[in-house]
Amino acid sequence: MHGEYKVPGGKLVVVDLEVDDGRIAQFRLAGDFFLEPDTALEAINDAVNGLPVESDASVIATAVRDALPEGAQLLGFTPEAVGTVVRRALVTAPGWRDFDWEIVHDKAVSPAMNLALDEVLTSRVGEGRRRPTLRIWEWDGSAVVIGSFQSYRNEVDPEGAARHGFDVVRRISGGGAMLIPEGQIITYSLYVPASLVAGMTFADSYAFLDDFALQALRSLGIDAVYRPLNDIASSTGKIGGAAQKRLANGGVLHHASLSYDLDGQVMTEVLRIGREKLSDKGTTSAAKRVDPLRSQTGLSREEIIDRFIETFRSLTAAEDGTVADDEYAAAEELVETKFSTDAWLHRVP
Repeated sequence: MHGEYKVPGGKLVVVDLEVDDGRIAQFRLAGDFFLEPDTALEAINDAVNGLPVESDASVIATAVRDALPEGAQLLGFTPEAVGTVVRRALVTAPGWRDFDWEIVHDKAVSPAMNLALDEVLTSRVGEGRRRPTLRIWEWDGSAVVIGSFQSYRNEVDPEGAARHGFDVVRRISGGGAMLIPEGQIITYSLYVPASLVAGMTFADSYAFLDDFALQALRSLGIDAVYRPLNDIASSTGKIGGAAQKRLANGGVLHHASLSYDLDGQVMTEVLRIGREKLSDKGTTSAAKRVDPLRSQTGLSREEIIDRFIETFRSLTAAEDGTVADDEYAAAEELVETKFSTDAWLHRVP
C-alpha cells in the first residue's frame, strides 16, 4: 500500500507499507522533509511497524513521537502528518489529480441562491452526477450569512442589517457569521467526494482543502497562514474563515470567505459581536478583526480571483465549467422551500 500527503505549508510525506495478520508491516517513510538525526527515520519506521491496522491517526502520531530520539528535529512535517498519511494509505485515499475537476465562475445570484447551490452541487458530487468542483461565488446583493447552529437573535442586529441593506440567510454548514458586502468579499466552495479527505482528521481536512488558497495568497506576497480550526490569516490579522458540511451520500462541502475590502464599522452595526469573541481573536476592536486583501496586495478583487483560479488549475488540471440548467432549477426550488423561509432562518431563534 502506498500513501502520500502534502502537509499544508510543509513538505510531502510518503509511506509504503503492507498488512500482515491485521498489523502494519514493512513500513517505510519517505519524503522531501528534513529530519535530524538520521537515526530518527528508522525509529519512526520501527514505531509504526506492528501497529494494528485499526490504529487511528492520533495513536500513530503518539507512537512516532514516543519513539523519536531526544532532541530530534522534524522540519516540514509532524508525527500527526505521519499518522494522516498512514491512514490514507490504508484506505487507499486518492489525491487531487486522481479526479477530473471543474472550475465554475458563473453569474451573480442572490445570497439564498448561493447557499442553495452549495447544497445542490455537494449532493450531485456525492451522487457521482457532477465532477468535483471549485466554485467562485458572485453575489447580486449584500448578506449576513449565519452558521447552521447559530442563534439568529444572538448574532444579528436586524435593524442594522436592514439599515445597511443586508439580507440575512442561514447556511447548511456550522461556524460563525459572515458579513458579505456585495463586491467586497471573495467566497469559494469546494464540492468534493469524501474519499479525497479519507484518513484525515476533521481539522486536518480544513487545512488540506484550503491549501490552494494559501498558495495563491503567498504568490501575491501575503504571508498567509492557517490557524486551526478554520481561520486564514496573515501577520497583520484575520483574512477569512472556512466551514464544512458532509452529506450522508459522500459529498463534502468546504467553503471559505475572504475579505477584500470590509468596513469594520458596518460590521459592528450589523453583527452582534461580543467582547468575548473579540478577545478570543486577540483584538479589542471589531474593525481590526478582518484584514482586507486590497490593503495587502493593491490588486483588484478580479485579479486576486484570477490568481486563485490559476493556482487551483495548476494543482488539479481543472477545466472550466458551469452550473447546469437543471442544477439551477433544483437550487431555485430549495430557495423557495428552505433557504428563504422563516422556519429555516429562525431554526435556532
